[in-house]
This record gives sequence, C-alpha cells and structure tokens, in this order.
Amino acid sequence: MRTMNGFRVGTALLLGLAAATLSFTAQAENPQQAKPQADPRVAIAAKIPGTKPDDLRESPIPGVYELTQGTDIAYISSDGRYAIAGDLYDVESNDNLTEKSRRAERVKLISSVPESEMVVFAPKDPKYAITVFTDVDCTYCRKLHSQINEYNRLGIKVRYMFFPRSGPDTESWEKANEVWCSKDRKEALTRAKRGEALNAPKHCPNSPVARQYALGQDVGVRGTPAIVLANGEMLPGYLPPAMLAQHLRQK
Repeated sequence: MRTMNGFRVGTALLLGLAAATLSFTAQAENPQQAKPQADPRVAIAAKIPGTKPDDLRESPIPGVYELTQGTDIAYISSDGRYAIAGDLYDVESNDNLTEKSRRAERVKLISSVPESEMVVFAPKDPKYAITVFTDVDCTYCRKLHSQINEYNRLGIKVRYMFFPRSGPDTESWEKANEVWCSKDRKEALTRAKRGEALNAPKHCPNSPVARQYALGQDVGVRGTPAIVLANGEMLPGYLPPAMLAQHLRQK
C-alpha cells in the first residue's frame, strides 16, 4: 500500500519510529575508550520494513537522511524518529534536489535493462535516445507510434518498454506478450497499435512484460506514454515530434 504521496512506508510507522540510541557522552568523557560510532543508517533501516542501509544517504541538511525506494523519496531524521514527505529545494539556486535524485535513480534502473529486451525504433545516426513506457491500447501511445518515422527523422531513437496499465492477466497484457512473442517485434508492435490481431503466442520464454511493468512502477510511471530522457527526466504524456526534439535540444 502506498501512502505519503506515493511513498511505500506507512505514515503511522514513519511517525512512530523510536529514537536510535547512540551514546556520545562516554566517548566525550574518555576519548581513549571511544569506540567507532555505529552507522546510523543501520538503526534507521531496521525500523522500516523492506529498507536496507544502502537505501539511505546523507542529505544536504545535517542530521537528515534521504530514503530512496525506487523513485519514492522521503527524508528521515538521524535518530529514526521523524519523517518528511515532499521535495527538498535549494532556496539559493532554486534547484529541486529531490527531483535530481529521482532522475539519477531512473537512469540507474533503466540502464539495467539491455536494449535486446526493448522494442527499438532508431534512425541510422541517432542524436537522442528516449525510453517510452507504452500500452498497446493507450490512445496517445498509438498517436505517438503513428509518428514514429518523424521522431526518427528528427534523430530520436525510441526504445519501447511495456507498461500495460490494466495490469497482469488482462487483454492489454496479453497483447504486449503477443508482440514480444512475434518473430518481427517492431512490425508486431506497429500492427498491434493499429488494432490489428497478431495471432501470436500469448506466452513465450523470457517475456520481459512483467519485469518492465514492475520497473515502470519503480521508475514512477503513473500513465502512458511515459517518456524518460537520457538524463532521467520523465515527461508524463505524449509530445509531438517537433516539440520533443526542441525539448531535447535544450538539454
């Protein structure tokens, strides 16, 4: 269950975290007997189900840790007692530091998927590469794909991953599997987005549909098409080829 604006850890649990007990007094009184201080991330992680110490890192605010699970991010006090949900901004630069972390996490997650597990439409010498989480039956996904030649003409490589919005064991999910199980996946995807029946197997070895659907959830996909740029920025919706190319040139 998601709470705290999509964050996976329950509000009651986060707000009820007990303070971690790290003693500094004895070390101050007797430096010679001082012991190495425990990593506070271990104590914090132990209080939040499904959290590992590596999910936590120091934030720009002293005494506050950034907790990342996928692209869900919250901020936790170093004693594990307080949690803050929301984006963290640098007031001087007006930078959204939380969004920077989200983008870095998206890049990391998507780079773990080889292009051999995507359906890729690319020009000969691409200038840009985007990753699109797509649903075969989504109206604007179909609109985007109907202009795939124009995206390619503008130097944009389009790498598709599957995100059937209706979820597992639905018609859209089966269509995604049919595309993957087809001999020519590019042709199959084009035909499927035109509403044509493929008559391909609905199950085949190593179909990535379930993995990509789960990855999309971790990346923060809430609707399709979801366009992720090379720098991790996510554009939640369709953009015409010329507008997308202009946006990419400004990056």
